[in-house]
Amino acid sequence: MENFPLWTAIITPMNPDGSVDYDSFETLLRKQEEAGNGVLVLGSTGEGLNLNEEEKRGIVQFTNGLDLDVPMMVGIGGFGLSAQVDFIHWLNEVEPDALLLVTPLYAKPGAEGQFEWFSELMAETELPCMLYNVPSRTGVKMHPSVPARLSQEFDNLMGVKEASGSVEEFKAFRQEAPDVKFYSGDDGMTPAFTKEGGVGLVSVAANAWPKATHKYVDLCRAGETEGLFPLWKNATDALFKAPNPVPVKTLLHKKGWIANDTVRLPLSLSDISKEVEENLQKFDKDISDWLAKQ
Repeated sequence: MENFPLWTAIITPMNPDGSVDYDSFETLLRKQEEAGNGVLVLGSTGEGLNLNEEEKRGIVQFTNGLDLDVPMMVGIGGFGLSAQVDFIHWLNEVEPDALLLVTPLYAKPGAEGQFEWFSELMAETELPCMLYNVPSRTGVKMHPSVPARLSQEFDNLMGVKEASGSVEEFKAFRQEAPDVKFYSGDDGMTPAFTKEGGVGLVSVAANAWPKATHKYVDLCRAGETEGLFPLWKNATDALFKAPNPVPVKTLLHKKGWIANDTVRLPLSLSDISKEVEENLQKFDKDISDWLAKQ
């Protein structure tokens, strides 16, 4: 999977009644396949925590059944250990390409609690595991010592998705665990993170711009970032002017890639303004024009 520095944290398209829209979902997955991007299902962008167990398993089985030419990663998240272990046991039978393990939600464990939590989960599978540091969602920062310790205990640690939004915190992780691969979890931070040794990106933007984001990551990894500003910073920032994934779902619906822009409460389409919608459509054209010049 080293050939896939870009993973798209794919949305979960929904019908007006809130059920999963599998026709639109296949459209999105095929676009990622065409662009050569790995796909992450059931992540934050996929509203994974707002899906029941039947829906989660259905999404994984559907994606697996498409026999995509790109790998699938499955998000594991929550605060009940037994439920996460049960899901991992089921995934061991399905055999996705990797798992994404987020720090536990709400409880705000310290370094030892985080280490023990991840150890319990990773001990239940031989599948490659990527850790996920996203304090803005979980309420707690992953301690820099945790990936380093886990890398000494487990052979299946494939890397860390680092979404602290801080270059200094990213550098602290790299210093503590220089042999662990770190992926940016923030589209706009990718140039800075790759400069500090990051190997790739787990992306929201790639939902709307799969081929362009693939090129963006390639340029970042090559250190050729001069022509990326201010377009990419402004475009990716626009995707977070309302709670994710509201903006990207709105844009995908405008593009005709999904049939509806439905989200589930507590997310609401009312939280995105007309100005943001118009800016997203402008950036969509700008990104398309940028890609055509590459």
